[in-house]
Amino acid sequence: MSQLFTAVDELLAGAADLPKPDVRVRLRRASNLTQAQVAEALGVTPLAVLRWEKGQSEPRAERRKAYLRLLNGWAERHPEAALPEDGILIN
Repeated sequence: MSQLFTAVDELLAGAADLPKPDVRVRLRRASNLTQAQVAEALGVTPLAVLRWEKGQSEPRAERRKAYLRLLNGWAERHPEAALPEDGILIN
């Protein structure tokens, strides 16, 4: 039974909402990093990061967790960049 709950907990943990695409871009730019640098750190192509930042796709599984951790870290350092232009935090 504990495996069942562990599996459910992993699904819930992986389902955390990412910031809106425009916020993702602003956070990266506020950190003075390129899409290529982010891609290299996360083990993806720059095109993947571009698509994440345009809202065309989202990272899955472990990369999603890593990307969310990166975005949260940037948001702590650059709170002004973390706020979307419309003031609504959730997609």
